Amino acid sequence: MKSIPVIAVFDVGKTNKKLFLFDEGYNIVFERSARFNEISDEDSFPCENLGSLKVSIFDSLNEIAKLKQFKLTAVNFSAYGASFVYLGENGQAIAPLYNYLKPYPETLKKQFYDNYGGESKLSFQTGSPALGNLNSGLQLYRIKHEKPDLFRRIKHALHLPQYLSYLVSGQKFSDLTSIGCHTALWDFQHNDYHAWVVKEGIAEKFPPIHSSDMVVPSSVPRSIYVVGCGLHDSSAALIPYLVSFNEPFVLLSTGTWSISMNPFNQSPLTEAELRNDCLNYIQYNGKPVKASRLFSGYEYDQQVKRIAEHFNHDIIKYRNLSFDANRKKGPANKKVHSFAERDLNNFADDVDAYYQLMTDLIAQQKLSTGYILKGTPVKRIFVDGGFSKNAVFMHLLADAFPYLEVYAASMAQATAIGTALAIHKHWNTRPIPHDLISLKYYSGKD
Repeated sequence: MKSIPVIAVFDVGKTNKKLFLFDEGYNIVFERSARFNEISDEDSFPCENLGSLKVSIFDSLNEIAKLKQFKLTAVNFSAYGASFVYLGENGQAIAPLYNYLKPYPETLKKQFYDNYGGESKLSFQTGSPALGNLNSGLQLYRIKHEKPDLFRRIKHALHLPQYLSYLVSGQKFSDLTSIGCHTALWDFQHNDYHAWVVKEGIAEKFPPIHSSDMVVPSSVPRSIYVVGCGLHDSSAALIPYLVSFNEPFVLLSTGTWSISMNPFNQSPLTEAELRNDCLNYIQYNGKPVKASRLFSGYEYDQQVKRIAEHFNHDIIKYRNLSFDANRKKGPANKKVHSFAERDLNNFADDVDAYYQLMTDLIAQQKLSTGYILKGTPVKRIFVDGGFSKNAVFMHLLADAFPYLEVYAASMAQATAIGTALAIHKHWNTRPIPHDLISLKYYSGKD
């Protein structure tokens, strides 16, 4: 039997670490998911278990090599952002992969912004709201000023996707999708590292920047596949849409965070947008993406639990609730900032409360997405992730944007497929399929 050419994609999230094999038609022909127990840094704060992750990748590649039905032609990686691996002279990790959720020292944060023009100015220049350790550049700033001995020992700092690539290729790269994800490292006006990065001696810790669509040979013995340099996961998830649709669109990617991404908006961030959690990403082709974030998935989970407990119902009831136009609420009360402030005793039943929750979330979503829509020719919104399967959310979203076409997008593993698509020309002999994404249209008139 002839072996099927495949690409292996390692999609590394904070919780789940996934491996996919895709054939040339972008069908999943093998998949696996793993979780690792976190370890602790020197302050006893939980962080990624780099050792387990490294072993898992090499074990997986050895296993794939034994699967005679597949011919591995390429490997690529996507991973969460705001995370650095610090390598010493010998190319080995010499510090923990610090957790971006770890609180940032307020005095050091004040020192940083005071030294470099203030929070508003620097956030505007770098397209990065002030987010503490979520600005991965500030992690290096902290090490330099709090752990100078460690800073001197760091030969290279690699964002997590590029570290994973380095493990298999033996070559060190920097990548714009990782540099451009709210790191406070990149000056979007000058299209280069910000002056503070050079002044602090941090830029010299970064390997050369390479294109996201480039590959290099594997350094794994007896292997003949090529290796991509890795991508930031949010930027990877956008790629299938960019290759499938020509007309301007916004992608609303929903999960714990709902992130609106407009790849057709390259206008500079305003102070108002930065205050309202807007930021810039960089696409795999190097172009900026204006984005906005809303913590709505988390809010939804908390409030649905509250509704279910109050009305003595099982939370499962709300997973597939059909849309009832008669249940629609009027515009959200401007005095109520979130559903958490509402008294559940004021609702006739649990479904009435649920529709108010969704109305409140949509009111917030309309504001959040509206920031990145301004002045752009966008005519369509694609929604993927958890809320794309929620009929109430989708109908109310369509109602909130009556001048746009609103679609639920269905696609298995958009991040992993985007990671494979980034290096399509290096491993795939077929054209990119036209049916990667299934769409379902929603109308606010229904």
